[in-house]
Amino acid sequence: MIKAFDNYEIWWVTGAQLLYGGDAVVAVDGHSKEMVEGLNNSGNIPVKIVYKGTANSSNEVEAVMKAANNDEKCIGIITWMHTFSPAKMWIKGLQALEKPLLHFHTQYNTDIPWDSIDMDFMNLNQSAHGDIEFGHICTRMRVARKVVVGHWKSQEAQKQIAVWSRAAAGKADAHSVRCLMFGMNMNNVAVTDGDRVEFEQRMGYHVDYYPVSSLMDYFKKVTDAEADALVEEYKQLYTIKIDESGEEVYWEKVKNAAKAEIALRRVLKDEGATAFTTNFDDLGGADINDPEFLGFDQIPGLASQRLMAEGIGFGAEGDWKTACLYRTLWVMNQGMEKGCSFLEDYTLNFAADCTSSLQSHMLEICPLISSDKPKLEVHFLGIGIRKQQTARLVFTSKTGHGIKATVVDLGNRFRLITSKVECIEPKPMPKLPVASALWVPQPTFEIGAGAWILAGGTHHSAFSYDITAEYWEDFAEMCDIEFINIDANTTISGFKQQLRNNEVYYMLNKALK
Repeated sequence: MIKAFDNYEIWWVTGAQLLYGGDAVVAVDGHSKEMVEGLNNSGNIPVKIVYKGTANSSNEVEAVMKAANNDEKCIGIITWMHTFSPAKMWIKGLQALEKPLLHFHTQYNTDIPWDSIDMDFMNLNQSAHGDIEFGHICTRMRVARKVVVGHWKSQEAQKQIAVWSRAAAGKADAHSVRCLMFGMNMNNVAVTDGDRVEFEQRMGYHVDYYPVSSLMDYFKKVTDAEADALVEEYKQLYTIKIDESGEEVYWEKVKNAAKAEIALRRVLKDEGATAFTTNFDDLGGADINDPEFLGFDQIPGLASQRLMAEGIGFGAEGDWKTACLYRTLWVMNQGMEKGCSFLEDYTLNFAADCTSSLQSHMLEICPLISSDKPKLEVHFLGIGIRKQQTARLVFTSKTGHGIKATVVDLGNRFRLITSKVECIEPKPMPKLPVASALWVPQPTFEIGAGAWILAGGTHHSAFSYDITAEYWEDFAEMCDIEFINIDANTTISGFKQQLRNNEVYYMLNKALK
């Protein structure tokens, strides 16, 4: 069991009826308990599954669904029809259900007992048509759900349930996310802006502006002793690399970066926030040479890097959508090996052998994706209101397959876009001391990058090696937003048609609900 999910649980409800007598229901109950125990002991599903008994009537179904809605620990429902469960008895419960739903099409036994099968066996083991009946009512009612087909002991089926459970945990966490904007969106940038009210309605994230002046009230209270203690922690975690800044300036900037981190941590804690954005033109006082100056003397990039590694969502230039999405990505990614980060498409490499895209930012890349121990460096940064020597963690990313994800506001809906990429080894960049990744969109750079642009994607993304498109598809369905994926099978003509089809679907779909 992964510790990050200990406060969550998934409820299992088995569909049955009393037509076949009490003995049949007792058998169904016993089989269900064994299956749930087996899934929990498999080691494949990170969230505990809790068996909530059989549902044999409309009243029982409605009662358990309403109970799930009101239980904060419950993040979703798994249903399975062991015996035939007439679907009209599920209508009121499905109408009431507000939590994500997974329909597991399975059965207790593996094989048909050819030599002994009789009508009693058939009447008890009816998921072959019981699940189809349940599926019909879900489809007629336009109930969003994931359907997993396979034997309950199958690792493949268990892994699909695991994907959905992580997505459900992300959805549950999103409901409680508060994102603070320290400063607003970067002026005139369209893609990072959007409808924050609709964003909360659809996905649960709450976004608030927070005055930088109030952040400075925290900053001025940070003591030298507190900053020095944090600097000592830096020395243990990172490789100290002093270059052109010189030792005196280096340690001054690192200490000030530590003060900024402490201030940000305290604000986030006091405000109950798990995500934030910054704006490089809004860092406190404008004139750093003013004797009364109160502000960050540098972009708080080091703080952003370290906070992301601990699960705090981050978006640069006021990008609240990516900040929130990164938080969800971090939640889903817990316990996995390779890590995740905020990234930005920065510059292209039209090389003869392999065209690629350099992912970086001024500073704010999460060290969870680093291939080696990060170096703590101080260099001049000529961007924004603070053109100063600035502390940052420098590293290159791991290589391998990954998924970048973003969410965009299209005016009439939100679209979650994912794209499969291949992270490759970059050449040395001795004059670019920032964290970076180099990747090739799939299936080719031309198709992958072109499709992303056609979909209206952002230059910012939430990236992971471990979280595949399936996780994001499940999450999008739970949020009732559009999902579109770019992968090895994508063609430009097919992708364009998919976008056209989606426009029609999302307009008509509103009329059906």
